[in-house]
Amino acid sequence: MKRPLLRRPVVAWALCDWANSAFATTVIAGFFPVFFKQYWSVGTEAAVSTFRLGVLSAVGSFALALAAPLLGAMADRGGARLKLLAFFTLLGAALTAALYSIAEGDWVTAAVVYSLAGIGFWGAVMFNDALLVDVAEPADYDLASAFGYSLGYAGGGLLLLLNAAMVTRPEAFGLAGAAEAVRLAFPMVALWWIAFTIPCLVWVREQKPARPLAPLAAARAGWRELAATLRELRQYRALLWFLLAYWLYIDGVHTVIRMAVDYGLSLGFPQQNLIAALLLTQFVGFPAALAFGWLGKRIGARNGIFVAIAIYSLATIGAYWMESVAHFFMLAGVIGLVQGGIQALSRSYYAALVPEGKQGEFFGFYNMMGKFAAVLGPAMVGITALVTRDVRFGMLSILVLFVGGALLLARAQPGGGPGRAG
Repeated sequence: MKRPLLRRPVVAWALCDWANSAFATTVIAGFFPVFFKQYWSVGTEAAVSTFRLGVLSAVGSFALALAAPLLGAMADRGGARLKLLAFFTLLGAALTAALYSIAEGDWVTAAVVYSLAGIGFWGAVMFNDALLVDVAEPADYDLASAFGYSLGYAGGGLLLLLNAAMVTRPEAFGLAGAAEAVRLAFPMVALWWIAFTIPCLVWVREQKPARPLAPLAAARAGWRELAATLRELRQYRALLWFLLAYWLYIDGVHTVIRMAVDYGLSLGFPQQNLIAALLLTQFVGFPAALAFGWLGKRIGARNGIFVAIAIYSLATIGAYWMESVAHFFMLAGVIGLVQGGIQALSRSYYAALVPEGKQGEFFGFYNMMGKFAAVLGPAMVGITALVTRDVRFGMLSILVLFVGGALLLARAQPGGGPGRAG
């Protein structure tokens, strides 16, 4: 069981999750929501800053969602998944580092730079996901995917732990205060992200087409292939139902990641406790993601996803009634048990459904659904909070996404189309 995970290409590929999770934890889930509310949106009502955060999180995701399938098709035809992984990694890291220099109160610039950095992050994730089929055999998809997510929780958690220590005791690191520590965390994420992506670029070998095309030719072929895939997608019924289900339930997952700290701040919980709870999620998520890989191998990835959706639904209901920091910590631990698992099993289950030779293109659709989900969820929470003037109703609205996703997933049974899982 362990041997496939110890192969150098698998380890190098999994280190991409270790690398880019620094952005997901320190920036998306941790410090950006805090800094955006307290530094770049200083003096703004909580419901308004929540609305701003939800909408700006949606903008960059929407742009990449539109481009994702075409980029994936181009990568398949041109044999360029590794090159595009490198490009989006550099884009995201450079813009993350740029957050360091944005002045207090300048929430517009912060929003634009953050949205563009998010495009880099999600683009890198898309092409890293597509490389799963290049480093593992189908029988090992669940374990390899879970291994990547578990390393992501460990790596992201370690850097967040260091960054949190800097914020808590800035004088011990020679810093002027907590604000400078938060600002310095952004370029640290950028360096971490680039450094740990390098092994994948060096040691992973993607399966290229017999005749790779030049960029412009790959773009033209990508358009044709994309149009053909859209016409043919109805043949892959299990895959199509899964994409629709994934669109909804992963929307809930991404929204919890993006909005949880903002929610805690809106309820008046101290920043230090919220970051500590986020660390708890990370370090619970490390073994839990591996456990879900094992669970997927025993009961099937699809059934494992159902388990995770049920737990997320109960946690969302619990969040509505949240009254104390202890309650926030309890829910953070519960989310840690399933967050990596639902992501890992979704990636491996989808990989088993994808037709041979169309990995980049079809993972483009997969990530498109994920990005459109990141458009809907945060915007829905922000708008609901603004309309009701109650952030609790905003968080409760996420429950609709988990329930809808479960109903659609029930129809995504292998055997309904010509994918490999059929």
